[in-house]
Order: sequence, then C-alpha cells, then structure tokens
Amino acid sequence: MLMMFEAILLGMLQGLTEFLPVSSHAHLILMSWFFGWGGLVDSLTFSVATHVGTLLALVSYFWKDWIALLKTIRMKDGLAWHIIVATIPAALTGAIFYDTIAGMRSPVLIVFALSVVGVVMLLVERTKKDKPFEKIGRKDAVIIGVAQALAFIPGVSRSGITIVAGLMCGFQREASARFSFLLAAPIVAGASIFETRKLMSVGGLDYLDYNIFIAGIIASAIAGHLAIKYLLTFFRTYSLRPFAYYRFILAFVIIVTVWIRAAG
Repeated sequence: MLMMFEAILLGMLQGLTEFLPVSSHAHLILMSWFFGWGGLVDSLTFSVATHVGTLLALVSYFWKDWIALLKTIRMKDGLAWHIIVATIPAALTGAIFYDTIAGMRSPVLIVFALSVVGVVMLLVERTKKDKPFEKIGRKDAVIIGVAQALAFIPGVSRSGITIVAGLMCGFQREASARFSFLLAAPIVAGASIFETRKLMSVGGLDYLDYNIFIAGIIASAIAGHLAIKYLLTFFRTYSLRPFAYYRFILAFVIIVTVWIRAAG
C-alpha cells in the first residue's frame, strides 16, 4: 500500500514538473532524500511508466494539433519539420553522452542550474515578446532545439529552457509554451522506447508489480494533462517570474538539505 502511495505521488510529481519550468530531476532527487523513496526514483520500470504517462498527456491534450501536424509533413517550412529540426540536437546529445548524463546528479550542479536558469528567466521577461505561434520558423526551431539539449543538465528543466529560448526569439509566452510542449512529445517518446528496450534486455519489469506500473502511468498522465491545460492559460496573463523565484527557493532548500545531511 505504501509503495502504491509513493507511485501515485511520484507519478503526479513527474507529470507536473515535466511541464512546469522548475526541473523534474531536482524534485525527484529531493523526494528521494526527504522520504527515502530512492527505489522508485531510480527504478527504470517506473521511469518508463511516467514517460508513458506524460506522453499520453501530450497526445490527449494536443490531439487536434497532431492531426493538423500530419497535414504539414509535406510542407518544407511546416510545423512538423520545425519540431523534427528542434528535436535533433537533444536526440544527438542524449545518444552520444548517455552515460555521462546518467551520472550527473551533483547537488552543486543542480543548484547552479536552478539558479542560472532562474536569473535568465527574469532577464528574458524584459525583452519584447509579441510574435504569435504561427510565426515559428526554421531558425527559431534550431535555437530552441539547441536550448533543449541543455535540459539534460539536472536542474535546467526542459520546458523551462525551451520556453526561455522561445521568448528570446521574440515569441509570446503562450506560443513559446505551446511549442515547448509539442516538442516534448518526440523526446518523451524516444526516452520511453529507449528505456523500454533497455528494460527488456534485462528481463522486463524489475521488483515493481503491474499495479504500481499502471498507477505511475495514470498519475503522471492526469497530472501532465492538467499541467499543460493550466500553464497555457497561465501564460496568457502571467510571466515566468513566479517560477524563477520558486527555482531560487528550491536551490536554497537543496543547499540546506545537503548541509544538514552532511552535518548528520
């Protein structure tokens, strides 16, 4: 029963922080520190479950967009190709530096990334942001795609860095967030496939039972769907500043936690 509770809570956390610009990695590490839930946090099986859940959230919320995207696949400058172009840098980075990325869990690095991206969020809010979603071009896709590759650094946040990149290109907040969320689909799908193949190579599900696996999928899917819905509404009116301040607070909490753990 306790593990089911952990699965639901961590699934919801992953679903929310996959889209909130606050770093899912930092939150999962904190949960393992505070509650000793390292088993689920480090479980490849549970990672597959939450990735499948967030992918379901993306498919269910943007289903009309995906249908429209299929119609642009033959257009040289269509949105489908912009998403493909923007996916390439992160896909290459993940494939080439997988082992290095897997070992990047230093609290110092996480605090640094949380703080730096928080500062950049505050700075980018001073720039002009009036271009609509329809104006996204190949150059913008390349810039946002390169930014997305930085999200492998724990503490950066994939949604956070891609939304910031969109704002730097002059796009409205909602437009930047929408492209960021659409861009998540191929990355999350790729991660799901890669992890599933790795899981199958070692014999399938680890110590988790199927109920825990399904709970992780459902919890992350529901939380992810709600996060997408309300964030797009939020960005029509509000800025990134609350998230920047939250990142600073989170960085401080990590520093204090590390200090207490070291002292104890």
